[in-house]
Amino acid sequence: MNQTKYIFVTGGVTSSLGKGIIAASLAKLLQARGYRTTIQKFDPYINVDPGTLNPYEHGECYVTDDGAETDLDLGHYERFLNVPTSQANNVTTGRVYLSVIEKERRGEFLGKTVQVVPHITNEIKDRMQLLGNSGDFDIVITEIGGTVGDIESLPYIESVRQLVWELGENNGIVIHLTLVPYLAAAGELKTKPTQHSVKTLMESGIKADILVCRTEHEISDELRHKLALFCNVKREAVIQSIDASTIYEVPNLMLEEGLDIVALKKLNLPKKAAPDLKNWNTFLHRLKNPKHTVNIGLIGKYVELQDSYKSILEAFIHAGATNETKVNVVSVHSEYIDAENVAEKLQGLDGILVAPGFGERGIEGKIEAVRFARENNLPFFGICLGMQMAVIEYARNVLGLKDANSTEMNQGTAHPVIDLMEEQKDITDKGGTMRLGAWKCDISPNTLAYKIYEKTTILERHRHRYEFNGNYLAQLENAGLKASGVNPDTGLVEIIELENHPFFIGVQYHPEYKSTVANPHPLFVNFVAAMVKNKKSGAK
Repeated sequence: MNQTKYIFVTGGVTSSLGKGIIAASLAKLLQARGYRTTIQKFDPYINVDPGTLNPYEHGECYVTDDGAETDLDLGHYERFLNVPTSQANNVTTGRVYLSVIEKERRGEFLGKTVQVVPHITNEIKDRMQLLGNSGDFDIVITEIGGTVGDIESLPYIESVRQLVWELGENNGIVIHLTLVPYLAAAGELKTKPTQHSVKTLMESGIKADILVCRTEHEISDELRHKLALFCNVKREAVIQSIDASTIYEVPNLMLEEGLDIVALKKLNLPKKAAPDLKNWNTFLHRLKNPKHTVNIGLIGKYVELQDSYKSILEAFIHAGATNETKVNVVSVHSEYIDAENVAEKLQGLDGILVAPGFGERGIEGKIEAVRFARENNLPFFGICLGMQMAVIEYARNVLGLKDANSTEMNQGTAHPVIDLMEEQKDITDKGGTMRLGAWKCDISPNTLAYKIYEKTTILERHRHRYEFNGNYLAQLENAGLKASGVNPDTGLVEIIELENHPFFIGVQYHPEYKSTVANPHPLFVNFVAAMVKNKKSGAK
């Protein structure tokens, strides 16, 4: 193949229709047919990346191996394709404008007046083709964030129009995802919102090649014909995307609808072999036919918005399927936990995960939850801040350092068992300055961590400023809290664990970012297995 092919996915009528899942599902089908496929996301907000966004605003911030703080959709891309993403896979308006302004300051435009067209659109087009020009991919799928008609999306839509024209026939196509709402009062699906959305897209000079229609009810042949006629697409290119019980069903639904066949035909590419989804469907079968059930308490401070912990929730789905176990995640707001009610709040749970986060709010509740799990043999898993809370809890309640804390919460603490990393102390900018991306960790033999990973060196993704204070390492280890994983270059403690406990482990990194359908993360897999075993034994 001489030329990389491009698929652009736009959205209409409303946001949150699942462009990322459709893009990931199509990519999965194309990958399963033997095409080297990747997905990228272009977001219309002016933040340079989601790293400074509150989880309530935008859901979780996903982190790649190379340290990019990205949109959570990149997590879906990796979970579906089992291929790492990078800095190049997520671009925001802020990043585009920052780059263009920096070029203007360097004088690269030779005195020209810098404008949205052509300078911003050229920058967008260059970034849209970056992955394609690498030679690593046959097909690049680009998801355009937002909804057609949004003011902030206009430069992206114009860039897609130009690029499809420049690429030439059969080299770039547009998939438009819209909503076909069901009006209960009328008892029917309505096509008018989709027609208006397609019209808005055409007013920008773009003709949709494929229409994917999100719906709660089956779309009849008559309705498909109507949509094809009035939206100016082929009948075969009207694809139904009906509500599914799990996002992992969507590739099969899109296969039934022929989305991959239509896309390949429009790109003038051979079908190759039928998609090999054997392993995918084995996972789905296990997910839908569990033999056990466990209830996990997710102890966090952003629990009102499920997307705040998206990768953790998905990692539990992967781990649950591996263990043939239905994992019920029960959200527990740490702000409302205290020493008096902790037993009541955690009642009926088979284990707890203390989640990542920033800031002081809800901290004492997390510490109480850790104490309860430690003292009552309740399987415990702490991630990032959750690991730090376990260190503070142990220092306070076992070592007797009552004032032990993190300097993030109390700068004047007499016992800063968690402290700001040395290289972070002179940093004032908040964006993109944390310890980010994949870092090495050496694991000690004869530990729970080694049993889980079955290797002595691992690479895991980080996103934090504060760390385990090595000055307290000897004291804590002598008291029984083992540092089983350490970064070989910095000496930073990465993993802590307790012996003689059904499961008690805390990690400074974010294992949830690396869990995929094909490779469920071993920490989550072993955590779920420990809960099943502990529950069977009748331990309380």
